[in-house]
Amino acid sequence: MCRGLDSLPVTCLERAKELKALFGSLLQKSDHSIIGQSKKNDKLSRLNVDEPLKWKESFDKLLSSQNGLCLFRAFLVSEFSEENIAFYLACEDYQTTKPSKLATKAKKIYDEFIGSDAPREVNLDHVTKAITKENVENPKQSSFNLAQAKIYALMEKDCYPRFLKSSIYLQVTRKSKTG
Repeated sequence: MCRGLDSLPVTCLERAKELKALFGSLLQKSDHSIIGQSKKNDKLSRLNVDEPLKWKESFDKLLSSQNGLCLFRAFLVSEFSEENIAFYLACEDYQTTKPSKLATKAKKIYDEFIGSDAPREVNLDHVTKAITKENVENPKQSSFNLAQAKIYALMEKDCYPRFLKSSIYLQVTRKSKTG
């Protein structure tokens, strides 16, 4: 199933566009930080021009940056592999779920990303799928740990290097260096 930018949450898509515009204006700013006005919640968000350069240090640094995560997610949408980061983030959210809601949330995540007819199926081997299916039948907060680790490794070894070579990331870092 082909998904475009429309499948991104509105706030993330808006943030990705906002980031591109803000980093694009770095060339015209002499200060080393930009303050951007968020349309959604009217809060000021400070962007450090060195931030995109830190994303290259490690995949964890990219994911721990809200701006980096939004840009990476937009990149994955353009590559038609956004389901990987969506699954990873769903697992992160699942780990903080109250025990009373684990079963419902586990089924939803499994049906959306892992099941045989999952609309946003992630690329997992048969053994990992089977273990995860078993875990979902008796849900714990660690039910998706193995599957999440596999998808994290896939993104780190495949998607992340492509992101670092992508035109959008290279544009942003060039503008950061010259800013």
